[in-house]
Amino acid sequence: MSARAFMRFIMKFTISLLTLALCVTATTVSAQDDPVVMRVNGQDVTRSEFEYNYNKNNTDDVIDKKSVKEYAELFINYKLKVCAAIDAHLDTLSSYRQEFRTYRDQQIRPLLVTPQAEETEVRAYYDKMLEELDGKKLLMPAHIFVHVPQQGGDEAAAKTRIDSIYAALQSGADFAETAKSCSDDRATAQRGGVIGWIGPHNLLKEIEDRLYAMQKDEVSEPLRSTVGWHILRLNDMRDIEPYDTLAPRIRMHLEQRGMKDRLAQVVVDSLAKGSGGEPRTVEQVMDDLAEQYAAKDMELKYLIQEYHDGLLLYEVCQRQVWEPAARDTAALEAYFKANRKAYAFDKPHYAGALLQARDKATLKAAVKALKGKAEEQWAEIVKKQFNADSVCVRFERRVFEQGENALVDSLAFGIKQGKTHPSKKYPESAVIGRKLKKGPQRWTDVSAQVVSDYQTKKEAEFVDELRRRYSFEVYDDVLDTVNKH
Repeated sequence: MSARAFMRFIMKFTISLLTLALCVTATTVSAQDDPVVMRVNGQDVTRSEFEYNYNKNNTDDVIDKKSVKEYAELFINYKLKVCAAIDAHLDTLSSYRQEFRTYRDQQIRPLLVTPQAEETEVRAYYDKMLEELDGKKLLMPAHIFVHVPQQGGDEAAAKTRIDSIYAALQSGADFAETAKSCSDDRATAQRGGVIGWIGPHNLLKEIEDRLYAMQKDEVSEPLRSTVGWHILRLNDMRDIEPYDTLAPRIRMHLEQRGMKDRLAQVVVDSLAKGSGGEPRTVEQVMDDLAEQYAAKDMELKYLIQEYHDGLLLYEVCQRQVWEPAARDTAALEAYFKANRKAYAFDKPHYAGALLQARDKATLKAAVKALKGKAEEQWAEIVKKQFNADSVCVRFERRVFEQGENALVDSLAFGIKQGKTHPSKKYPESAVIGRKLKKGPQRWTDVSAQVVSDYQTKKEAEFVDELRRRYSFEVYDDVLDTVNKH
């Protein structure tokens, strides 16, 4: 799991919580109103911080909802892992610091943009549209296009074709249907040739000049442009909508193009330059802003803390538990042998590969090339010997459960449930591998599950070691007041 994927998982309610926080008046909580619920390695955890995390991770849609006391134990483990990460100086890594700032700043930067600044941007965009229209209307054109390549194009044939299309239109053929079947511009052809609303400077000048000289519903004679021949139709025309009507759409368009981030950067750059004082770096500015906003908004404060702790937890577990466990093949094999019964199958399985080839000779050669070779080498053998230039053999290696693939059922288990349907391009098929009737023979047959289970075991051992290494204390009298004050 990547760091970003991990953060998306643990921050699943971030946006809704932050939105709620920004819609209420910022308040500060006194120590008297916010007692300490636990102390972990000398660091106090206040009731408000614990409540923030508990309520976020125990919503009504959570399947394994925890009681306050159950969650307190999990939260201690969480904080202990963070302590281990800090002791290992993982918080000083440039990769960690950059990742943390990225997440944190995504919450801070939008707060720097005022509604007035956004309104100014939207209004400026609308005024520019008016300026570019220069009193002209917006047009809704459609066209039928015959492409003429600049090199090697048959001009005479293209002219004959466009004239034929124009004659059909003159005889009553429907423009939209003709565009769908005849236009070389396939993107607009499927819309009946409709280009969409345009203003000045949106199309080639020769086409635009002709359109602005046309009346609504008028169809032009064939027109030659630099790219080919066109027959134009002006479907509609109108004045630009008033600002109040168009502003929401302009705002959405500008937001999709990064308006808020750009406006926030203007503020940050201005603060970095300072006014008479010594210039600061952008990182220094964002650190100060994060501290200021977090001091005023408790939800934001704990969200930033969550980013900080969550990334450190991922780093320490990845480095000290997950990666070492996944690489230790000897330990994984021993774990599998000790827990083989846990991986028993309800149905027979087939561990191996399904091969599909273009012809019988290729299929036979592929099966022969794989026989006697280690299963881990099969994919590379097929790639080098049969698929170097083009795909001659389709190859799928995994553990197939009986009933999930009709071809494997037929070839491996002799089950004929109706007619199987091999690929038309790869009609010949075969399997190579092992039948597994009661369970896997090797840990690699169920490697994903074994690795996950072994990582879980090693993580539990890691937590036990942390609980011996660090001190922690829970104040039950305060814990009993969680969500009840």
